Amino acid sequence: MTEQKKVIYDRRVQSIVERAPEARIIFPGWQKGKERWLFLSAHDDDAICGASLTMLAGLGEGVEVHAVVTANGCMGYCTANTKKTIADIRRKEAEKAYSLLGLDVKNVHFLGFDDCDLYAAAGRRFADKNTKTPVIEGATGLQNSFTYVLRKIRPTRIFMPTVTDIHPDHQLTSREMLISIFHAQGKIWPELGEPMEDIPQIYEYSTYSDFATLPTLRIRTPEEMFEKKLAAVATFASQEQIELLVNGLKENGAQEYLREMNLDIMAPHKHDKLFN
Repeated sequence: MTEQKKVIYDRRVQSIVERAPEARIIFPGWQKGKERWLFLSAHDDDAICGASLTMLAGLGEGVEVHAVVTANGCMGYCTANTKKTIADIRRKEAEKAYSLLGLDVKNVHFLGFDDCDLYAAAGRRFADKNTKTPVIEGATGLQNSFTYVLRKIRPTRIFMPTVTDIHPDHQLTSREMLISIFHAQGKIWPELGEPMEDIPQIYEYSTYSDFATLPTLRIRTPEEMFEKKLAAVATFASQEQIELLVNGLKENGAQEYLREMNLDIMAPHKHDKLFN
């Protein structure tokens, strides 16, 4: 078998598979010269494990790529002596990992919410002297931070963890992002920035669990891009339990799957035909 020399994009539309060597051909609504991709990660390593080949493919086509890391990893310690320092350790590991992938440091956004406590940070509320969660423009909460970064980055595409993931932090991160896309489109909370003009294209990637329905996109890359992905994952040396995930990545090889999503807002008369 000859080694693959370029990125190949496959998109499944019902029973038909479209194949192309360039993202602009396969991704609907491509905006020439304006493509900005936001990779949402509950934890620092999630998007790298689940979607870094997609990041590399986008960077290779001149796309402006951003990563948003929601949690600070403070519960990710595997030894007693790193219990109080693990958040700083993981921040440094993540900066190195994203740098290896070629992301500009200013395009990696660390939100700083406590790991394993994201449910307590859901929604939005005004901050006070007792607030310990990240504060932006006098308010806190995941929806506050997500709405802010959405209006700041103004992505054309968002890649997020599958909402069926077994990790609660992954589920909640994606669900809070979906409602934040709705917020960022409107005029609510004007202090967080100007509303986005368009709804971004939305995609799920898989870290621990499979998709709710079958994936619709596959990105296949040359082996050297896969080696770069593995090198980025390997920077998370503090995460001793990641080895099982790495074994799965190696078995899957130089490809990633995505599932296209719609922000399915209820429309008048949408279901009329069911009752006519």
